[in-house]
Amino acid sequence: MKTEFNVVIEKDQDGYYVASVPTLKGCHTQAKSLDVLMKRIQEAIELCLEVEEPVSNEFIGVQRVTVTT
Repeated sequence: MKTEFNVVIEKDQDGYYVASVPTLKGCHTQAKSLDVLMKRIQEAIELCLEVEEPVSNEFIGVQRVTVTT
């Protein structure tokens, strides 16, 4: 059975790409390139599915919010 997951990808201050899966708590990884990142997050998802069930969140979108600090 194939299941699709939304993956959030960000780039940190050190230049690493960081991927996380909101429906799988603790499911994240990082890499220097997007190609490696996608392979790693697929492996991370497979491992997380061995020990937990995904929560059923509906992805709505991403919004950028500005605050004054």
